[in-house]
Amino acid sequence: MPEAEMTYWTVILVLGAVVIVAVVALLSLLVYFVKIIDRRVAEVRDTLAEVSTNTARAALIPATAESVDAVLAEGLRHHLFLGRVVASTREGGS
Repeated sequence: MPEAEMTYWTVILVLGAVVIVAVVALLSLLVYFVKIIDRRVAEVRDTLAEVSTNTARAALIPATAESVDAVLAEGLRHHLFLGRVVASTREGGS
């Protein structure tokens, strides 16, 4: 086989090996990215399931708000009562 032909086949084989390595690297990268996407899609799916569960309980929000308002009103009554008691003891003690 002539020297030029040997050089030609050597270059072709090296280029083929480089192409194969590049294809393997790119396919490996693709598999890695697909796994990441799959994991994140599962996280989004789970989050949406939690949102739907929380939304189903949204009817409890007005009842909870009313209870919180009642507790705050009771606290305000106690505060006003104690303020009057403290003020009357200061006036009577002076």
